[in-house]
Amino acid sequence: MAELENAHQAESGLLAAWLAARSIARGLPPPVPEHGGWRVDAGLPGEIRRHVFGGPVPGISALAASIHGPHIFIKMCGSGEQLLGLLPPRWQLLPGGFFMRHEGSLHASVLPAGYRLEVTTAQAITTARILSGDGGIAASGHAVEHAGVFVFDRIVTQAAHRRRGLGRVLIAALAARQRSGRARRVLMATGDGLNLYLSLGWHVQSLYSTATIM
Repeated sequence: MAELENAHQAESGLLAAWLAARSIARGLPPPVPEHGGWRVDAGLPGEIRRHVFGGPVPGISALAASIHGPHIFIKMCGSGEQLLGLLPPRWQLLPGGFFMRHEGSLHASVLPAGYRLEVTTAQAITTARILSGDGGIAASGHAVEHAGVFVFDRIVTQAAHRRRGLGRVLIAALAARQRSGRARRVLMATGDGLNLYLSLGWHVQSLYSTATIM
């Protein structure tokens, strides 16, 4: 797909705003400028911190050489080959993602019978949940509007409830809570979610590659 082949780097200001909003959505400290990118200290068992870069910059190689243990991630807008070429041999690529934007309207979708939608906003974080008939969470997602962006985060549909349009309902429900018409809609998609977002009018701003020491 030509769109993906030509998508390599993200606009620095947009990436920084997305990262700040993502930190709010996940209850993490604000990103800190470092090595030509940003550092986010997650402090989680599987993720000590992540370093995020808008493209291939010299600081990536120096940073990677100083890291010797697992659970620290280097993430960069660009191809996996580009990122891997900046890293020592001990680093390994993980499955990549797609930094995406959307312009225009996100129209409401019909919720399938047997499901119930709940949307709440607390402390700047909007949470949408779709409950199945037995009260279990079939799908969920979050959104934060901050620094001129409206960020969609952790849009997940449980395996038993996929291919029923629940993802479309979640995206539309979250988008309805956007306050500013000027806020730019952004999200980070996995390979599994890419086709859904493309079908909803999203486009790929940049490939998004990840590496760590296993």
